Amino acid sequence: MTSTKNVAIGRWLRGRAENVAVALIGTMFVCFILQIGFRYLLNRPLGWTEEVTTTCWVWVVLWGAAFILADHEEIRFDIIYGVVPEPARRAFTVITGIALILLLAISLPATWNYVLFMKREHSAFLHIRFDVLYSIYVIFSVACIVKHIQIVWMAIRGAKLPESDPAEQGDRS
Repeated sequence: MTSTKNVAIGRWLRGRAENVAVALIGTMFVCFILQIGFRYLLNRPLGWTEEVTTTCWVWVVLWGAAFILADHEEIRFDIIYGVVPEPARRAFTVITGIALILLLAISLPATWNYVLFMKREHSAFLHIRFDVLYSIYVIFSVACIVKHIQIVWMAIRGAKLPESDPAEQGDRS
């Protein structure tokens, strides 16, 4: 019962993460169309639309990588990975996962301090503080650490590594 409930919660959370990504992409599209209309039809370019579009792009890329992109969808060098036996793949997964976890965890305090430092600066047109704009990278880092801890743990335990969203697969342990 608990695993079914966890799967349902996972699906719901992933759906909300996708909703956020869609909203960001929709906002980018609307700003893009506004910019074209104002620039070429009214001869009055809007500066804030470029700022919103750029901010949404950064957010949608990092948000999607943190909460939507499944492990098997990430870019990897799979020429060797695909031809080695399962134990070697697990070893590759553990080694690369631990390296990623360590690198992100080691850089997290400095990243956090930089984001906090950036509260002094703000965007040119909308005057949004940069700490708010850059906070997505901290969210991305923490989400990637958690995701890769789970992946490494599954590889160490010998559990089947997910080929898609774990929330869609149910509990396979």
